[in-house]
Amino acid sequence: MVYVIPVRGVIELGLADFVRRSLAEASRHGADAVLLEVNTPGGRLDAGEEIRDALLQSPIPTIAYVQRAQSAGALISLACQFLVMAPGASIGAAEPIPAEEKIVSAVRAEFEATAQARGRDPQVAAAMVDRSVEIPGLVEKGKILTLSAARAVELGLADALAASREQAAAAVGLSEARFVELQPNWAERTARFLTEPVVSSLLLTVGFLGIVYELATPGWGIPGSVGLAALALFFGARLLTGLAGWLAVLLFVAGLVLLIVEVLALPGFGLVGVAGLASLLSGLYLSFHDLRAAAWVVGGSLAATVVLAAVTLGALRKSRGAHRLVLTTRQWPEEGYTAPAEMHRWVGRSGRAVTPLRPSGVVEVDGQRLDASTEGEYVEAGTPVQVVRSEGLRLVVRPQRSGPGPGGEGRT
Repeated sequence: MVYVIPVRGVIELGLADFVRRSLAEASRHGADAVLLEVNTPGGRLDAGEEIRDALLQSPIPTIAYVQRAQSAGALISLACQFLVMAPGASIGAAEPIPAEEKIVSAVRAEFEATAQARGRDPQVAAAMVDRSVEIPGLVEKGKILTLSAARAVELGLADALAASREQAAAAVGLSEARFVELQPNWAERTARFLTEPVVSSLLLTVGFLGIVYELATPGWGIPGSVGLAALALFFGARLLTGLAGWLAVLLFVAGLVLLIVEVLALPGFGLVGVAGLASLLSGLYLSFHDLRAAAWVVGGSLAATVVLAAVTLGALRKSRGAHRLVLTTRQWPEEGYTAPAEMHRWVGRSGRAVTPLRPSGVVEVDGQRLDASTEGEYVEAGTPVQVVRSEGLRLVVRPQRSGPGPGGEGRT
């Protein structure tokens, strides 16, 4: 009995969970071997390393049946006990991105150690990763090695050619094998999809946009709910795959709360805002375990959020629909509009700000609390103010200056 594990598409941590579960299941049921059908352009190196470790530790024989094995897919294939190539297949092209010396050295060591563990030529494996490796007659210095199926068999990297999984099993002595094909469960499929870099970026962008829209509009509505749902999917998938722990989630939530407090309750951008931003970015970094991946995904999401928020909020303010929801007409005295008489009597009087004015809030004049706003500036609670005019039922105030004001007693 041979258990078949499909390794297709981009290699992500959801796939690593699936492979580990499948190997454990095959071992429990006493399978004769596990056959990995490999057809992948590569993907996350950390996910490939997790699969590689699981294959090297497997107590039952493992077979890689390769149609395409590039990058992390090549590492997975080399980690199997047997390597069988389909006609037209290829293996190699495993140079990491970015190709910095430190990263190349680490990945090259992984490939060499894996090849040695399975009795394959480590120099050939190294040439798939490192351009500085030169093998006369095979690869020049400055080139990355990719092998065709026939060439891989000729060099001894692969054990045989096979046109089907049945022939691949027969090539390693399992000609009468019965195949049991395994498939990812719904949780593994969902996690694989949600942890792909493009999908992760989209989830973060939707999440950030939802929060921005909520902060720009009163109350709580659909944008905030959709944003929170997107962020929940982002972190939920990472918790499921083990990419992120609860610490990352708690740091992100704490940072988000601090930033909201800074925007809604505190003037300017101070210590609370800096702490919130640091906490939020730390949570995102811990959910990636890789600074470069975090920079690409988070940086791209933030840039997209800024652009989309500026465009959509600007377009919304100019749309006809917004005019139906928001009163944009101002009634100026020069146009014949006058405030109710009882509001005129406050003009020129002095009082104090009961609440912070950002620019709107509550002031107290002659012992009475009134709604008021400034001309755009921020005024702290307790600051002496003077009423300069009335607009409808709202008073416009300025911070109290030295000297008496018209219509009332001055304060200093």
